[in-house]
Amino acid sequence: MPLLHLATNLEMHPESELTMATTLSSKAAELLGKPESYVMVIVQGNQNMTFGGSSAPCAYLQLKSLGLPEERTGDFSAALCEQIGKELGIDTDRIYIEFSSPPRHMWGWNGSTFG
Repeated sequence: MPLLHLATNLEMHPESELTMATTLSSKAAELLGKPESYVMVIVQGNQNMTFGGSSAPCAYLQLKSLGLPEERTGDFSAALCEQIGKELGIDTDRIYIEFSSPPRHMWGWNGSTFG
């Protein structure tokens, strides 16, 4: 049910994207306290992106999860920015993260919903 989506303008080869997806999958499971078997990660490098009018390295992350604890988004932001900075060398002030917690009936899986 958790989904972590990373888009960046950095050039990434498919192997690098897969390695990053694996790393972020483990990180998302750890942060959310959910089994990694439920975590989906999408990594998209080579995106046409700008931030503040500049095409310097930047990233956009989207973390969706049922029951995402809003009081912990600051902690999640710090941990994810640190991870992206360490792995990809992107300055943390060039990373946006969108957090969302959809209603259970608006998240589908296995031919049904969680509602």
